[in-house]
Amino acid sequence: MIRALLAVALTLMLGGAARAERLIVSVSNHRVTVTPNYSGEELVLFGSVEKDASTPADRTTYDLVVTVMGPRADMVTRRKEHTFGIWINTDYRQFLQVPSYLALFANRSFEAITSPEIARRQQIGLNNVLLMQRVSGDYADVVPNDAFRSAFIRLRTQRGLYREDAAAVTFLTPTLFRTGIPLPAEVPIGTYEVEIKLFSNGAFIGKTDTAFEIVKVGFEQFVATNARQNGLVYGLVTAAMALMTGWMASIVFRKD
Repeated sequence: MIRALLAVALTLMLGGAARAERLIVSVSNHRVTVTPNYSGEELVLFGSVEKDASTPADRTTYDLVVTVMGPRADMVTRRKEHTFGIWINTDYRQFLQVPSYLALFANRSFEAITSPEIARRQQIGLNNVLLMQRVSGDYADVVPNDAFRSAFIRLRTQRGLYREDAAAVTFLTPTLFRTGIPLPAEVPIGTYEVEIKLFSNGAFIGKTDTAFEIVKVGFEQFVATNARQNGLVYGLVTAAMALMTGWMASIVFRKD
């Protein structure tokens, strides 16, 4: 009996996989180099929806949501208040392992692509992306209109590090698509994950993913590598350079 049930389950799983469309995607550059004069760049993501013989005949239109996430890190958002003529920090919220860069792109309004329940489950739109926080000793996400969450997203958006665009994905044909991925000048270094989700008539069909890397090159990379791998030597050299700079300044500006 158990074997029969397992066989049925396996058949259903394989049958579901056979009926699913396949996404073929790539990015224009899988390795972005950051040099001293780097001022930003835009990558191009392109791909196609591959149908098979069992694709329903009435499934002729698709929707896409592309999510790009940079390296994760802990971040803090602080609340300042004007007290006795000066601005001071009165409260803060710590965000745990959230994306340093986050972008969501679609071919039309996120609300029009799928239902609110599926959007929350698939994290469609900035308001539905999970941003884990430390709240009074506990760990949780909060409602989208939470003051700290809203401020965090607003500040990251102003720097070009968080964004959403419901008209960024273009279907060149019914199955061929493209979108741009803008990278600001202060883009974080590391590996970026790109997730592409496919919808049709409000239903989630499937997804695929790819990635690209942002690396420093030149003198900045040399300094960063040595600071990370030879911390003691880096600290001693930095201290020596500071002492030498101070000594030279005392000689140049010495009054006889």
